[in-house]
Amino acid sequence: MLPIKNFEFRIPQRILYGIGCYKKIAELIKEMNAKNILLVTGKKVIETNYVKEIINSIKSMNIKIETFNEIPKEPEMDFVYNGLKIYKENNCELVLAIGGGSIIDTAKGIALLATNGGSLRDYEGLEKIPKPQAPLIAVPTTAGTGSEVTKFTVITDTERKRKMLIGSVNIIPKIAIVDPLLTISMPQDITMSTGMDALTHAIEAYISIKAQPITDLLAIEAIKLISKYLRRAWANGEDIEARDKVMLGSLLAGLAFSNSSVALVHGMARPLGAYFNIPHGLSNAILLPHVMEFTYISNPEKFMNIALCMNEKIEGLSIIEAAKFSINAVKKLCKDIQVPSLKDIGIKEEELNKLAPKMAEEAIASGSPANNPRKASIEEIIEIYKKAYHGF
Repeated sequence: MLPIKNFEFRIPQRILYGIGCYKKIAELIKEMNAKNILLVTGKKVIETNYVKEIINSIKSMNIKIETFNEIPKEPEMDFVYNGLKIYKENNCELVLAIGGGSIIDTAKGIALLATNGGSLRDYEGLEKIPKPQAPLIAVPTTAGTGSEVTKFTVITDTERKRKMLIGSVNIIPKIAIVDPLLTISMPQDITMSTGMDALTHAIEAYISIKAQPITDLLAIEAIKLISKYLRRAWANGEDIEARDKVMLGSLLAGLAFSNSSVALVHGMARPLGAYFNIPHGLSNAILLPHVMEFTYISNPEKFMNIALCMNEKIEGLSIIEAAKFSINAVKKLCKDIQVPSLKDIGIKEEELNKLAPKMAEEAIASGSPANNPRKASIEEIIEIYKKAYHGF
């Protein structure tokens, strides 16, 4: 038996998880001796009672808050620069991000430029950020992206129509505060897309060629939790047990993929989202079963384990046949929570076919597909895009 390969595992300095833990935010900021902070959030999020409670609690400790909430559905470069301007003009010392993945990714961009300067384009790729970012507390309000614990941010360069992946241990948030209560108001479509995003993180972290023993354990548990409880969270947003389990699964998946990386689904999702303005989580949801169908043959043992995690009955089957059941399980989940096809969301087939070769090239260039256990050619990626157009 070969020895376990060397690996490194990085996480935030602190993770607070549980119902009501958002109430500790002000106390944590005070412990960090920050007098001026930038709150990065969304227009709808800032109107919620819990954010109003957080703001009042922070102000009661004589901490000044500047707010930046001009963020679109997907994080874009110009919005990062706008937030950075507010941060600098007010001599802020800490960034507090409360929202979904777009908000936390934007906050990461602001925090990294606050200490490193330059343009976001300077840092595209992996481990190109020389200095730690400004202190960042990340508070997710969706159960899906895992951005609150990862070393990645994805920022859209609208000029180049490119979703830039920036990855570095220097942008892992200092503190992650993960409270299932903050996800109660998520609508069904966001519950679906973010939940499938988290499942994609878990599956890709597990099958990645960079997987390691710790990430395998986290990914397996994440797959179990998300596949068991996502339907319930989608069907009834006020099912607090389901929200809790999916949120925990998302957190575990985030810890896993931040250390073992993602693979082909994410590589294909970035250009798809950039060219057709599709939210990242939805792109992953649409592509996941098709990429699994392409990949399973390269590591059937792990795909068999995924089937077991998703409670598929595989007794008496060969490893190959059992591995196929993981694909069936994901397809059934997608059907139950109404994951659409590319056709369903209004993409024109001729436009997809026209852009598919360029998207395939950009997918490979992103680096993530290199982590897939089965390598995909440009032609094979184009074919997967075409399958995703028609659905499963």
